Amino acid sequence: MRIKRDYQSWVANETLEDYALRYAASSYRRWSPSTLANTAIGGISFLALEAIGASITLSFGFHNAFPAILVVCALIFLVSLPIAHYSSEANVDIDLLTRGAGFGYVGSTITSLIYASFTFIFFALEAAILAQALELAAGINIVIGYLLSSLLIIPLVFFGVTLINKLQMWTQPLWAILLVAPFAFILSRDPDVLHRWAAFPGLAATAEAKGGGIDVLLFGAAAGVLFSLMGQIGEQVDYLRFLLDRTSRNRVSWWSAMLIASPGWIIVGGLKLLAGSLLAVLALEDGVRAVDAVVPVHMYVTAYRHVFESPTLALVVATVFVVISQVKITLN
Repeated sequence: MRIKRDYQSWVANETLEDYALRYAASSYRRWSPSTLANTAIGGISFLALEAIGASITLSFGFHNAFPAILVVCALIFLVSLPIAHYSSEANVDIDLLTRGAGFGYVGSTITSLIYASFTFIFFALEAAILAQALELAAGINIVIGYLLSSLLIIPLVFFGVTLINKLQMWTQPLWAILLVAPFAFILSRDPDVLHRWAAFPGLAATAEAKGGGIDVLLFGAAAGVLFSLMGQIGEQVDYLRFLLDRTSRNRVSWWSAMLIASPGWIIVGGLKLLAGSLLAVLALEDGVRAVDAVVPVHMYVTAYRHVFESPTLALVVATVFVVISQVKITLN
């Protein structure tokens, strides 16, 4: 009886928002379109984007990485748009949407498997990025950092969209300033960095790539890496299914939220891919090893050294930025 009473009080706690996947009933959809858009767009903070942009640039060169980023981002936007639209209208997740599109239970199962694999892989990547920052800044053992970066987030997720939205709303302005500020300083103080970035041939460059041309094989390899981001639409849809029914009064806000929160994420995501590409080249110029130049905390320490004269202050601010970014995405 004691266990039963505790269980009932836990279920009755309305601050816990542990909603099932698939269809979002109307009683669950109580947030405004702008609130859901703000929550869903918090996913763009993940620094794996910078790491991917840096990796393909160092491996394949700017002349292959840059067009690959543009092409893949455009394709992700076009593919995501109908998925986001129909999921928002029907208030279903990508699993039920697959079944409703005529792919049956097998198609639904495969979609769920792909999305689940994507989620676990990127959750591990984001925890690793945060653990690397904690190790560099505080000397925390990398294994302990992995555990802290993952396990501390899980209890917060039970409080659902309400808590996540509050965290995104509080951290969004600071995150945006910390993201943009170093690039403003770098470009104002060293505008020639753009020419050096555009001329970077890559570590696996062929003679054609070194001459400024596109190597089809290297372009394809870069695009193949970037297409892994296609699965992000599944996470965006998980929030869009909570959109209110579209009416004549909320039509503008409904469409704005749908476009910004789902296919629109790749626009900012593409800019972050390019940011990581630029920072990796800049880190190499500053003497950072190639293996470290693709690590986000090292990239942003390099960036903030162009803002602050003190290396210690640059490390502290870069660590704060990484922590904020990774908490935002892992909570999402």
